[in-house]
Amino acid sequence: MTAATAALTDTFREVMASVCTPVSVVTVMVDGRPHGTTVSAFASLSLRPPMVLVSLDAGSDLLAMVRETERFGVNILGSDQSPLAMGFARKGSTKFDGVPWTVRHGLPRIGRAPGWLACDVQTFVNGGDHVVLLGSVVDAEVADGMPLTYHARTFGTHTAARHPEP
Repeated sequence: MTAATAALTDTFREVMASVCTPVSVVTVMVDGRPHGTTVSAFASLSLRPPMVLVSLDAGSDLLAMVRETERFGVNILGSDQSPLAMGFARKGSTKFDGVPWTVRHGLPRIGRAPGWLACDVQTFVNGGDHVVLLGSVVDAEVADGMPLTYHARTFGTHTAARHPEP
């Protein structure tokens, strides 16, 4: 990597750290066992039909499982679930140990997550060192709770802006 490329990469990383993103855990069920990983690259794609996009590292074990099952769940975490986000960000097969979860639409749904989507993969799009999953939403559930967000390498939540009276 050249010095110019390294500098651009560092600056890009800093710019992206300044973008507030939702924190979600993408899940899949394989051989009756739940698997999941934390993602911050998740967004709504389409309303008609309902679709989302999720980005996974091209070398991730979870991506290989999603390729096999062609399905995934998105658990949109709440502001009090940062320990879950950290736990699912690590490697290993014990991520669900001690975590309340149920099976919904054949996929792991993490307890108390304020948002839940079950998706069928429509396509995989290669993008550098990641793969973007375009998913059709086949089930959804919403619950009370403020979202967990990630900004400037820290977890937080949304606060409504107050507009001054004219």
